Amino acid sequence: MLRIDVPGGSYLIETLTAFYPTSLWIYAAIGVCTFIALFFIDAPYGRHMRAGWGPSISASLGWFMMEGVALLVMPVCVLLAGVEITPLMLVFLLMWCGHYGNRALCDPWRMRDSTKQMPIVIMLMAVFYNILNGYTNGWHFLVNNHMYDNSWFTDPRFIIGVLIFLTGAFVNMRSDQILRRLREENGPGYHIPEKGLHRYVASPNYFAEIIEWIGWAIATWSLPGALFAFYTFCNLAPRAGAHHAWYQRTFPEYPRQRKALIPYVW
Repeated sequence: MLRIDVPGGSYLIETLTAFYPTSLWIYAAIGVCTFIALFFIDAPYGRHMRAGWGPSISASLGWFMMEGVALLVMPVCVLLAGVEITPLMLVFLLMWCGHYGNRALCDPWRMRDSTKQMPIVIMLMAVFYNILNGYTNGWHFLVNNHMYDNSWFTDPRFIIGVLIFLTGAFVNMRSDQILRRLREENGPGYHIPEKGLHRYVASPNYFAEIIEWIGWAIATWSLPGALFAFYTFCNLAPRAGAHHAWYQRTFPEYPRQRKALIPYVW
């Protein structure tokens, strides 16, 4: 069994286990607060970057740092807790690390505009969230380890959840690829995408990421997974609305029938 041994490890594990129920309440509260706040404040990064949020850093470095935390914390928690790395656990780790490996190690270096900036405060808020998210999702496998024997491979929740997760991951990466190619073909800046799910919604990558983590929640059948999916919606739904409004303000030719996040709905 793989495990990280640290000085005072037993005390640390006891502390993290005792804090686990409280962390879930904190997670839920952060999701609700984020959802409400983002309907009044457009998070100042990307196309919504603006002055007044303190010092900034390179956007590519910011994304690497905050997504890199997510890539590391969940597997480290699993190893710290001494969770057995069974084939099933390996699948869960591959799902998590596949997403965040792409986000932390690939996406930042695909950014064509090296001048883009991100407020440090936004990066630090994301780092805090990713620590909490990685801890709650990783520690779940210690607290609820009894759920995951080999029979889970044939459980409909696992099969359906993995299929949903993979579908969301594919659409997410495909939507990002369309945006990158649009800049390669038309130059730097923002343009109206017309391919894939971009024909129906302003932010298909956000829609797909929500779907992705709904799949994770179903596959793990866990409260932290459900909170992750909930927070992803709370964070990205208002952001998609802001993107949609920005497109409408910026491009008079922007298709009026296009929705913000969910095809044909909103």
